[in-house]
Amino acid sequence: MTPSVLEAQGLGKKYGKRWALRECTIDIPAGHVVGLVGPNGAGKTTLLKLASGQLEPTAGGITVLGGRPAGDAEQLAKVGFVAQDTPVYAGLSIADHLRLGARLNPRWDDRRARERIAQLGLTVDRRAGKLSSGQRAQVALTLGLAKRPELLILDEPVASLDPLARREFLRGLMEATVEHQLSVVLSSHLVSDLERTCDYLIVLVDSRVQVAGEVDKLLATHHRLTGPRRDADRLPADQHVISASHTDRQSTFIIRTDDPIHDPAWAVTQLSLEDLVLAYMDKSTAEDRRAALEMQR
Repeated sequence: MTPSVLEAQGLGKKYGKRWALRECTIDIPAGHVVGLVGPNGAGKTTLLKLASGQLEPTAGGITVLGGRPAGDAEQLAKVGFVAQDTPVYAGLSIADHLRLGARLNPRWDDRRARERIAQLGLTVDRRAGKLSSGQRAQVALTLGLAKRPELLILDEPVASLDPLARREFLRGLMEATVEHQLSVVLSSHLVSDLERTCDYLIVLVDSRVQVAGEVDKLLATHHRLTGPRRDADRLPADQHVISASHTDRQSTFIIRTDDPIHDPAWAVTQLSLEDLVLAYMDKSTAEDRRAALEMQR
């Protein structure tokens, strides 16, 4: 059985009266590059900060690599974290960052860090404040990798980068993942980035996991059905409806099923990863609208 790199059960985080994350249950297997996707306010950043030990949960529990996040120095050393704003200190040089990393991290690999900085075409005397946003992101990734973590967590690290810098960052991430056999959890709004990098997907909406699994298996078991108008309750029981739309004469369903689709009335097409993500996000939005209407009655 594949061990879990992150497990959460009924996890929640509350700020005052507002829940930033609530009733989140998740089980992320080791050995994958995991894409965590969802709309703004879904709880992605809160989940990742709980996983890295930057926040304490209000409810439920979470374990990372079998232990409490940031529970001790050994646990801290196992996890690397790169935040959305790719934190580096503007007044410090790259060399200063490397020395700081060596002092704070017992597993620090200085040779790996300096080799990667050289491969990026940077010199260690450059100050972080003089670097481009893409270069700062690459330095932050280098610091995370030089910890030699078992799990690397990245919270939308390419959100502010231009397309070329984003591609270079993700290429470096994938090379490091293969070379060092890391588990990675990467949150992003950009599904195209996830398609290039991730082999495992989690869609998080309103703090709840809508779907989770290996990307190839998810794409193989989700289909778009288009045909004569039909109510969803007339579909076979093994065809779980994710989303539905109708015109006067035609119905379109996105379904999940492990079984073949035999009904000749349907035109069956495969989904892209973006289609799949949007279907689950739209499903949650539709359910929220129905719940709001019920409360108004």
